[in-house]
Amino acid sequence: MKKKKNRNSKTKFPNLSQSVLNAIKQDPNKSFNYKQICASLGITDSSGRNQVIKKLHQLKSKGKIEEVDRGKFKIIKAIDYYTGRIDVSTRGTGYVITEELEEDIMIPKRSLGQALNGDEVEVYVYHRKRGQQPEGEITRVIKRKKTEFVGEIQVHEKFAFVNVTDPKISTDFFIPGREINGAKDGQVVLVEFVEWNDKQDSPNGRVKDILGEPGEHDTEIHAILAQYGLPYEFPAEVEEYTEKLDKSISGKEIEKRRDMRNTLTYTIDPADAKDFDDALSFKTLENGNYEIGIHIADVSHYVKEGTVLDDEAYERATSVYLVDRVVPMLPEVLSNGVCSLNPHEDKLCFSAVFEMDNDCKIHKEWFGRTVIHSDQRFAYEEAQHIIETGKGEIPVEISLSRKQTSIKAEIVEATLKLDELAKKMREKRMDSGALSFDKTEVKFNLNDAAEPVGVYFKTSKDANKLIEEFMLLANRKVAAFIGKKQPKKTFIYRIHDEPNDEKLGALKNIVVKFGHSLDLRDRKTVTKSLNKLLSDVKGAKEQNMVDTLAIRTMSKAVYSTNNIGHYGLAFDYYSHFTSPIRRYPDVMVHRLLQHYLDGGKTASEDLYEEKCEHSSEMEILASKAERDSIKYMQVKYMKDHADEEFLGVISGVTDWGIYVEIISNKCEGMIRLGDLDDDSYEYVEEEFAVVGRKTKNTYTLGDEVYVKVKNADLVKKHLDFWMIGSREEVER
Repeated sequence: MKKKKNRNSKTKFPNLSQSVLNAIKQDPNKSFNYKQICASLGITDSSGRNQVIKKLHQLKSKGKIEEVDRGKFKIIKAIDYYTGRIDVSTRGTGYVITEELEEDIMIPKRSLGQALNGDEVEVYVYHRKRGQQPEGEITRVIKRKKTEFVGEIQVHEKFAFVNVTDPKISTDFFIPGREINGAKDGQVVLVEFVEWNDKQDSPNGRVKDILGEPGEHDTEIHAILAQYGLPYEFPAEVEEYTEKLDKSISGKEIEKRRDMRNTLTYTIDPADAKDFDDALSFKTLENGNYEIGIHIADVSHYVKEGTVLDDEAYERATSVYLVDRVVPMLPEVLSNGVCSLNPHEDKLCFSAVFEMDNDCKIHKEWFGRTVIHSDQRFAYEEAQHIIETGKGEIPVEISLSRKQTSIKAEIVEATLKLDELAKKMREKRMDSGALSFDKTEVKFNLNDAAEPVGVYFKTSKDANKLIEEFMLLANRKVAAFIGKKQPKKTFIYRIHDEPNDEKLGALKNIVVKFGHSLDLRDRKTVTKSLNKLLSDVKGAKEQNMVDTLAIRTMSKAVYSTNNIGHYGLAFDYYSHFTSPIRRYPDVMVHRLLQHYLDGGKTASEDLYEEKCEHSSEMEILASKAERDSIKYMQVKYMKDHADEEFLGVISGVTDWGIYVEIISNKCEGMIRLGDLDDDSYEYVEEEFAVVGRKTKNTYTLGDEVYVKVKNADLVKKHLDFWMIGSREEVER
C-alpha cells in the first residue's frame, strides 16, 4: 500500500521546469515573459517568481525554448518531439511507441510527468546515441486512454486516497471529501479521473461506484470488468428496445430466403453452452458429392444499424467469458433466445453452402440468407463418442439428456463423414504451413457459491476439430469471395502478420536447453519446425512454458480492411463470419456480404477501418479480463490449499525471483530470491538460471521443484511460494 501523503503541507510544483514548458507550449506561436507564466501557474510570491526566471534560462540553455526578445520566450519546434502511445511496465519505466521511430522511446519513471499507461502523449527525446535506445521525457498528455480506474480507498476525515489496483499505474488518486460518495475505508471502488494540475503530485478523482469489500467474489469479478471498462449489465433503453423487437418468422420473410428446413441439420457445442450460433447441414448428392452447409445465426436481421441495440453491441464489440459468467455482447433474449439455433425450431440464418467431393475439393459455393430447422443438439462429448465408436448409442454419463440415447443412423453417418473430411482439410492446412497451437485450457469445477473446488484441463478432440475446420472453411471462403472481387470492395479481414524474428531467436535459445531445435532459415522451415516443436513437447514438463513462449513470438491477430493474409492459418484470405452472437466484426461481415450480394457499391474504407481498430482493442481488453478471472480463481483455489505441497516446473527466471507453474493445475506463482534461505542466489541470464554463491546450487528454467503457498493475494491476483526443494531432493 502506498504511503499516505500530507495534503496540509505547502503546495509545490513536483516538476516546475515541465510546468513552465507546458505554459509556453499552450500557444507555440506566442512569446511569454515570466509574469505571464507566473500568472498562468498561479504563482504570486517572489520566491516562486525567481524560480520561474531561473527555469526559463535553464530551458533556454537546454535548447527547449528561445529568447526571441529580451525576457520573452517561445517554444522551439524541434525535431526531437514525437507523439505516440505510452506503455508503462510494472516497475514504472515507460516506453513510447511512435510510428516516426523504429525503436520505442524509453521513459524513466521520473520523466513520466502526468502520463498514465496507454495515454497518447508528446515526448521529448533527449538521448539518441547511435546503437542505444532513445530516451526521453513526457512533455504533454494529448489524450487519456482511460478515465476510470479500480482501487482500494483510504478514507480520512475530509479527503481520501484511492490506491489503484493496476500495477502499471504508479500514482494514487486524491479524492476531496465531497467526492467520496459514501465509500467506506478499505472498500474497492471505481474512481473517475477529474483533473491533474501541475501543482499536484497526484490526480484528483471522484468515486463513481462502490464495488464492495476486497476479496469477496462478486467484488473481484466486478472489479475485473470495471478495470477494463467492460459493462456487466445493459442500459434499460437497450433492454426495452430488444424486448419490443418482432421475433416472429413470417411467411413473407421465408420467401426471401433459401429454405433449408428439410435438410439434415444439427449443432455441436460445449455441454454448458447457452447460445448456439452455428449449425451444420449435410446431404449426399446424386453425383456422389456432398452438400455441406455452415449456418450462422442471422443476427444482422434483428440488430439494425443506427439503433440503440446496435450502438451498444458495437461499443461492447465482443462477449466476455469469465470463469463463472458470460458478459454477453447482446441481451439474453437475443443471444440465448431468438438468435440461438435451438433444436426443433425454425431459425433465420446467414449460410455458406458448399458442394464438396471426397478429396475436399469445392465444386460449388453459395452464400446467402436461409431458414433452417435444427434436428438435434449435441455436446462435444456426444459427437466425440460417435466418432470414436462409429455408433449412435450415447451412454448416460455423457448424454445431455442424462439417459442413454439412440441417435438416428443418418446423423451418425453424417458425423462420421464430416469428421473424415475435416481431418483431410486439417492435413491440407498443415501441409500449407499452418501452425498447430493446441494450448491446454484451464477450467474449474465451481460450487453453488462460484468457488473453485477442482481444476481440470480442456483439450481439443476430433469433435472440436470437426467444427473448427468447417468454421475455418466458411470464414476463408467468405473472405476470398469478396476479397477477389474487382474492383476492390471494402471488407473486414482477420489478419495475422509473420512472427517476430528476435522473439523466434530467443525461443530457439531456450528450447535448445530441453533438447529441441528450431530451423529459422525461411518461412517454410520456421512453420515446419515450430509444429514439430509443439508436437514434441506434448506431455513434457516444459509443454505449457514452450506453448506460451511460442505464442508470444507471434504477432497478434487483428481486424483490418487491409488484407495481408493470416500467417498462423496459412490463408491468403480470412475473415470472421461464424460468431455474430458474440463478435461484432461478424455482424459487420454479414452486413457487407449481403450489401455486395445485392450489388451494392463499396463501403467506406476509413469508416470500417476505424470500426476494425475498435473491435481489435475491445477483443484485447476482453481477453485480459478473461485471463484475470482465471488468475483470480487459481489464486482462490490455491488459498484453500495453502497447507499442501505441490510439484511444479520453473516457468521463468528473473533477477528478482523464480516463477513456478504447478503441474496439476497450471497455477503460477513466484519465489522471491530473498526467500531462498539456503544460500544467496544470483541470476545468470544466459543460463536461464539462478545460482547459489556458496553452494553453487542451481535452479534452471524447466526444473521440477516442490513448492508451498506463502501468500495468496486475491486482490492483486498474485501467488507467492516457498521453495521446498528440487524434485530429486524431496523424492530422494
